[in-house]
Amino acid sequence: MRAVPKPNPAEPPFADYGPSSYGASFADVYDEWYADVSDVEATVATIAALAGQTNGRVLELGVGSGRLAVPLAAAGVPVVGLDASAAMTDRLPADAGVSVVLGDIAAPPLRRAGQFGVIFVAFNTFFNLTTEAAQRAALDAVAALLAPDGRFVLEAFVPPDPDLTPRSAMGPKTIELDRVVLTATQVDPDQQRIIGQHIELTEAGGVRLRPWQLRYLTPTQLDQMAADAGLTLDRRDADWSGQPFDETSAAHVSVYRRR
Repeated sequence: MRAVPKPNPAEPPFADYGPSSYGASFADVYDEWYADVSDVEATVATIAALAGQTNGRVLELGVGSGRLAVPLAAAGVPVVGLDASAAMTDRLPADAGVSVVLGDIAAPPLRRAGQFGVIFVAFNTFFNLTTEAAQRAALDAVAALLAPDGRFVLEAFVPPDPDLTPRSAMGPKTIELDRVVLTATQVDPDQQRIIGQHIELTEAGGVRLRPWQLRYLTPTQLDQMAADAGLTLDRRDADWSGQPFDETSAAHVSVYRRR
């Protein structure tokens, strides 16, 4: 009798979940659900200021539907937006002045080294890379594409102190007269992974599943991974407006430069 191979706990639990999966799940609702997920005005001001100190060209990793890239371009900043999901980039206005490149953040189809003065990845998009190998590959690509005086800016949440046991949760995200959205999550602290489903129930349309997953890192782990790619921390703030980062901060905006 043939032995059944044991699953590798280091591999993502959603077998068919790939670089474009998040966009496929959320493209039709992203602008509605996440329009106010972070401070657009402060983000644009920070990236524009950094661009003005370098060669001016900006690359956004995970551009999506252009929540940040469109106002950046409107401010006169030359922006290239990279995203693996055509479902997301198809929603980015064609006349917004953003050059869109379809591709994986971990293997961007951009070949000319040192071409960007600023590369940034906002909200928790970097954690959408679901393996350590993909995260390392993305940082290697950033270091190669960054101009010698350029800056890489990464925004992410600060994970809570690790728990020794996995945790699961289920709760309502939205409750309306004819629609309910439930959120189910499972945290694996050993693998530093969160998997989840937004379960959308509507009277007319039935059930829609919107899967997502994250592989989170602490700021210290990010710094080490960035250092391995040839990047060094320049500064770290608690948000885009420059509030001081400390041990109570729930998120961070970290600026790296080439070492």
